[in-house]
Amino acid sequence: MPAAGIDDAALAAATLRRQAWDRRLTHLWLILGVLVFAFPVWITLVGSTHDASTIGRGDVPLLPGGQAIANYTAAWTSGGEGRYRASPASLMLWNSALMALLIAVGKITISLLSAYAVVFFQFPGRMLAFWTIFLTLMLPVEVRIIPTYQVIVSLDLFNSMAGLTIPLIASATATLLFRQFFLTIPDEYVEAAKIDGAGPVRFFRDILLPLSVTNIAALFVILFIYGWNQYLWPLLVVNDRGLETIVVGLAKMIGNGDAQNEWNIIMAMAVLALLPPVLVVVVMQRWFIKGLTETEK
Repeated sequence: MPAAGIDDAALAAATLRRQAWDRRLTHLWLILGVLVFAFPVWITLVGSTHDASTIGRGDVPLLPGGQAIANYTAAWTSGGEGRYRASPASLMLWNSALMALLIAVGKITISLLSAYAVVFFQFPGRMLAFWTIFLTLMLPVEVRIIPTYQVIVSLDLFNSMAGLTIPLIASATATLLFRQFFLTIPDEYVEAAKIDGAGPVRFFRDILLPLSVTNIAALFVILFIYGWNQYLWPLLVVNDRGLETIVVGLAKMIGNGDAQNEWNIIMAMAVLALLPPVLVVVVMQRWFIKGLTETEK
């Protein structure tokens, strides 16, 4: 019996040591992953604090310099002084934020209503409508960009915020996700709402929307970043510098060939472009994780 007790204790100790080693190894890999992803961001941040000549020589230090205030002021107010100067970052950030916000809110609104109609209403062609929406997942923006551009020009929406956002607010993915969530809502909720005299609008407003808050929050983060990162469509539909977005402006600041780029201003602009999406993720992190992981409604 004593020998068996000693063996069990040794086995337990070995298990604890192995678990501790596994935890250390896991943390090591996580730290290495963070460093790999964070290092380019750190180089950009450091580069935005040095002058153009330092970066132009390819000599980017690993520690911040003393030109941060001048670089960020130039990026924020004028967009640089070189040949490939962009619009001021303040204007482009506003355009990008407004476009991303309108796209996210529009996608969520249309997807909520579409999923509500497909799940809770009976009408001819209901499933045909759903599968038609679902099939559009196979058609990225690039495939339909020419006819969409022609429609925008025909409706005189070129060089407008409406032209930037309206073609991008339909989302088959969000419709599918909301439909799958609505299918999990018990039929008793619908029956109770009918007994209580609630019509379709009241049922949607007082029952479905509160239950969908976490899903809406999670989708909002994803769709906001989707709208923020748009490049091809804003590049095509807008040539007014007053409507230029930060992603397009950054690309235009980088010249071709031997052009002298203001890399310090470009890096400062890139850091400013990172801030709104990061802020949205940080502020809505709890709701975002809850919306992706929550199964009990």
